[in-house]
Amino acid sequence: MLKIPENAKIREWPTSTSWIDKDGILYSISKKGVAPPSLKDTKKSLEEFKEMVAGKKMCMLVDVTHSMESTRETRDYVAEEFPKYVKALAMVSDSALGKMLANLFFTLKKQPYPAKMFNNEQDAKTWLKQYL
Repeated sequence: MLKIPENAKIREWPTSTSWIDKDGILYSISKKGVAPPSLKDTKKSLEEFKEMVAGKKMCMLVDVTHSMESTRETRDYVAEEFPKYVKALAMVSDSALGKMLANLFFTLKKQPYPAKMFNNEQDAKTWLKQYL
C-alpha cells in the first residue's frame, strides 16, 4: 500500500522497512512472509529505533498489510516502550487480516497516544499532521 520514495533514507528491520519523510513523519512498511519477532529481537530493534528517532517522539504512519500476530510478551513490551517515542500512530492496510490485527491492537490495549486506522495514505497523513 505504501511506496518507498526514491530519495528516502531507509532503515531495514527484521519485520519492516522504515524512513522519515520531509515533514518528520516516520513511515514503516511491514514485510511479507517473515516470522514474528522474538522478544529479544524486538528489544534489539527498539534500541536501533531509538537511535533512528534520536530519542524524540514521532508521528508514525504504518502499513500493516503484512503484519503478523506477535507473542503476548512482545506486545506487552512494545505497549510499554512505544509511548516514549510515539506522538500519534496512523495505520493503513490493503488486507482484511492487517486491519483485523490493527483493530485487535487497539482493542487489547488502550494506547496513551492518538491512534487510528485508515484506508489510504493521504487521509492518514492529513490526520497525523495535526500532531506534528
